[in-house]
Formats: sequence, C-alpha cells, structure tokens
Amino acid sequence: MSAVAPPARGEEREATDNRRDRRKDKRPELSDRARHEQRLGQRLVAPAVVIMLLVTAFPILRALYLSFYTYSLTSPEDRAFIGIDNYVTALTDGLFWRDIGVTVLYMVVTVAIELVIGFAFAMVMHRVVFARGIIRTSILIPYGIITVVSGFAWQFAFTYQNGFINGWLPGISDSFNWFGETTPAVIAIMVSEIWKTTPFMSLLLLAGLAQVSDDMIEAAKVDGATWWQRLWRVILPNMRAAIMVAVLFRALDAYRIFDNIFVMTSGAVGTESISFLVYRQTIEQFQLGMGSALSVLLFLSVLLVAFLIVKLFRVDLAKARGEG
Repeated sequence: MSAVAPPARGEEREATDNRRDRRKDKRPELSDRARHEQRLGQRLVAPAVVIMLLVTAFPILRALYLSFYTYSLTSPEDRAFIGIDNYVTALTDGLFWRDIGVTVLYMVVTVAIELVIGFAFAMVMHRVVFARGIIRTSILIPYGIITVVSGFAWQFAFTYQNGFINGWLPGISDSFNWFGETTPAVIAIMVSEIWKTTPFMSLLLLAGLAQVSDDMIEAAKVDGATWWQRLWRVILPNMRAAIMVAVLFRALDAYRIFDNIFVMTSGAVGTESISFLVYRQTIEQFQLGMGSALSVLLFLSVLLVAFLIVKLFRVDLAKARGEG
C-alpha cells in the first residue's frame, strides 16, 4: 500500500487562510447606526483620553526612568545607572512576594464577600417598594464616608481597650488584641474594607439588575421555575456583563489597598500590601529608584489582574449592549 503524501506547505497555508476568511464572514456586520455610535463615542471620549495621557504620561515615564537608577533623596549626587538591578532585587526578595500574596488575599476574599453581600443588597434595592429612597440611601451611606475615617472607626471598634467588637463576639476574650497577630489583623482590615466598599458593588449590580427583563422572569415563573432556578438560569446569565464590570472595578481597587492598612496597622504584623511596600520605599526610606521599580511592577500586576478577570468572564460588551 502506497503512503499518502503530506499536503504541501502552500496548501496548508491556503487552507488556514480559507478558515480564517470563513470566521471573518461569520462575524455580524455592524449596522450604520452602530458604526455611527462607535464613531460618536470615540469622538466624545477623545478629549478625556488626551487629558489623561497628558496627566499620567509624565509620572509613568518618570517612574520608568528612575527605576533604572540607584537614587536616594538622602544622597542625590550618588545617582547611578544600574539597568534592571532594581527589578532583579525586587523579584528575588521574599518580602516582595509575601506582600504580593497578602495583597492577592485581600483582593480575593473582600471581592468575593462583597459580591455576595452586594448582590443581596442590590436585590433589596431593586425589589423594595416601601421607603425605597430611605433604604437605598441607608445602604449607600458607608461608601460616602472617607476611607481614612472609616479606617479609624474600625480601628477603634477592634481595639481591646475600648472597642466593642470583643464584647459582641461570643468566645472572644475582652483582652484579645486583634492587631497583635497577622491573621486577626488581616481579618480586621478586610472587615473595614468590606463595610466601606460593598455599597459600591451593590450599586453596580443594581444597574445590571435593571437590565434584566421582567418578562423573562415572569415567563420562567410561568414555566414552573423556582426562585433558585430563576436566579441561576435567568437573572445571573443576563447580568454577566454587569458582574464582570463590578468585579473588575472592585478587584483593581482592592489590589491597590493602602488607606486601611496605613490607618489600622501601619503595615505591621505581616499586613503590608504591595502598595504599602512602594510607600515605605519611596516616602519613608527616600529610595526613589527602588520605589519606582516597585511602582512599575505594581502597575504591570494591575494590568495582569485586569486581563485575567476579562478573560475569566469572556463577556462581549458589544453583544451585551445589543449590538450585532
């Protein structure tokens, strides 16, 4: 039996191009109205983009420039070019990776809890009929409080000298020091962060709930779907874009957590985040070179987090808006 000859490279390339062309043909073409809206949106957002680039470009480029130098404000005349040594030092230091781990822990735990509680609050604000304005205002009040103020309030609440948390929780001694060890201190910081920012999560989810058609929910109810089935098969799938936006915004904000840590523990007992590490190197120790390198790494890690969240949800926002 004669062997079948493998296809030539030209044929393989032609077949690949044909498959790519078929995929392009399957993409829905935008209507004239959709293209007009896209162009209008680009023109409207262009001034803001230009201003943001002008405001942020110099600090970013300056930080990138300084990250290649050993530069301390205590001896500015000793500044010297060292290439990527600052990055190598940071990436090979256990403190950097420990702070990254603590930061990821803050982000994952707080965002997960806020998503659940925020969705419950959003359901209440969406469905409540009696005193709707009062209830919505009451839920959103914590988000209107300055983070530093809420941090001081929760620090006072968790102190064993005159706080009330130890007295409220069963099984906790009145003399228990929440800020004496890593785990309870991290929990206290998470509680203050969750209390402060859950209203923001609920506000974003409320906007998503408003996009879910009542007709679909009623149709599912007529078909005999239970409340749980309506939630998982009707409400949540149609809120996917809103959930992604809420998680994305809050995750990026939680990843850069600083205020609560600064107020409640000052980074002690292993509660330091990557943002606080940048602060210590730049502001407290005047190491602008290392601080700039850490800020660049923080910026890149924020981009990575955003990329992973967008890939995880796989939401086409254009389709979510009803285009195509």
